[in-house]
Amino acid sequence: MKEKTLLRTGVVGSAVAALCCFTPVLVILLGTVGLSAWLSWLDFVLLPALAGFLGLVAYALARRKSAGDG
Repeated sequence: MKEKTLLRTGVVGSAVAALCCFTPVLVILLGTVGLSAWLSWLDFVLLPALAGFLGLVAYALARRKSAGDG
């Protein structure tokens, strides 16, 4: 995968995960459609997803730096 694609995926995924973690977007959405029982496991999914996407951003930046040095 290209560095640009990795970086873009990581940044967009991090933004979406952060938006869902730090704002009640999913709470309102799931409550509206009647799936509020799923709210108990959101922290178990969103926080690791955020960490994974931030790791992807770090990996893409490191890969871009090493490709530029060579």
